[in-house]
Amino acid sequence: MLKPKALFPQQFIDGHPIHQGEEFGVLCWNTQKLTERKGFQRTLEQVLAESPCLFLLLQEVKLSAKTNWFLPHWSYAVAPNMETRRSVYGVLTASRYGFKEAQARLSRKREGMFATHKSYMLSYHSLAEGGSLLVVNVHAINFVRARRFSQEIELIKQEILGHKGPLIVAGDFNVWSRRRRLSLLQFCRSVGLRQAIMVDPHHVKAYRQHPLDFIFYRGLALQETIAIDTSTVSDHNPLYARFKL
Repeated sequence: MLKPKALFPQQFIDGHPIHQGEEFGVLCWNTQKLTERKGFQRTLEQVLAESPCLFLLLQEVKLSAKTNWFLPHWSYAVAPNMETRRSVYGVLTASRYGFKEAQARLSRKREGMFATHKSYMLSYHSLAEGGSLLVVNVHAINFVRARRFSQEIELIKQEILGHKGPLIVAGDFNVWSRRRRLSLLQFCRSVGLRQAIMVDPHHVKAYRQHPLDFIFYRGLALQETIAIDTSTVSDHNPLYARFKL
């Protein structure tokens, strides 16, 4: 496993800005590196047909040089955490809205078990009335002490503290202990984030009774949520939330 290069895969297509009063769906899913498998792709198409989205936030994505399955009419950017000769792995943010900017980030520390980094993506999407929506797609570091975890969360906090507009922070946060969960809650309070509580929360991936996947938001009106049972595909289920600007 190799540390990824400075360049990261991306495809930007002209998209319209988000208008005041507009509603949009957000789908967040740890894909367990299954993105190139036909079964996953069929399931994703079905999920998107039943829960229409304008933002797609995926963690543990696997993309190879020959990948051509991804939705051709979406803009997207990848923040890799690993790269081999054949594939890139990381988080992927896709949107039907235009990307104003996309910034890929790596954790400073490596995970103890695998000696790899984790990654997150910051993407900015224009608002018609001015300003931007900031979307942060996170796969938080695992297999490190709680103090190291808190330090990495603090780095994300420093990145977004200056953003004045609406905000979505979502992903797999690996908060499988009480100390990690408290660090995440403190982070949310410090930047004014609320949790999108899922309908059917038993479908949310958990470890030691601690949910791992979350969608948080600020400056938006939450309209609907659901955790979608797709357990025959990934070991995580996708989370869906619909917001109104």
